[in-house]
Amino acid sequence: MTIRILIADDEALLRMAFSTVLETQPDMAPVGEAADGIQAVRLARDLRPDVVLMDVRMPGTDGIEATRQVIGISPRSRVLILTTFDLDEYAFTALNAGASGFLLKNTRPEELLTAIRSVAAGDAVVSPRITRRLLENFRPHIPDGSSAEHDERLSRLSAREREVLIQVGRGLSNAEIAAALYLAEATVKSHLGRILHKLELRDRIQAVIFAHESRLIHPA
Repeated sequence: MTIRILIADDEALLRMAFSTVLETQPDMAPVGEAADGIQAVRLARDLRPDVVLMDVRMPGTDGIEATRQVIGISPRSRVLILTTFDLDEYAFTALNAGASGFLLKNTRPEELLTAIRSVAAGDAVVSPRITRRLLENFRPHIPDGSSAEHDERLSRLSAREREVLIQVGRGLSNAEIAAALYLAEATVKSHLGRILHKLELRDRIQAVIFAHESRLIHPA
């Protein structure tokens, strides 16, 4: 399957560079370029790309607001945020807006390509450090055990899938989960894919939040 990619960045040279890299891959095809957030939203509506490479800082509608709108009009599209700034607040805001990943623009080409494939497959591209910081921000808004309701979707999971979800909810990477549960990393990835499908979740970040909201993990 060819991954159809929309590139949104206000710098023409960067758009060209990204497009050149993508065109070297047999499983990827750049289908459009946007110079600002408004154009990105319009093209996402018209083209329905699998992945949108979204710059954060663009004139007019910025990448965060554009991400919200893209997810609203094209729910199957995945947004991968690209920014020059290694600041947690951008990651938190982008993920809350519905982005599935967060990378710096100085990421090596091979890492970018891997991230695009991961996001297109339904995974999230966020470092464990960012995931754990996200949990710290999210934790005060998680209801305590007396007021939260058990989510019936948990009954869809096997015992092993619950174990994997608990570790995901704690912010562990696939490699860390594999070590903790004595599994192969590929097995963890397979379990996570089934978890997302059974729980009707978009990506790893939603799985983290679900693990806490459903009381599978109680707030510390």
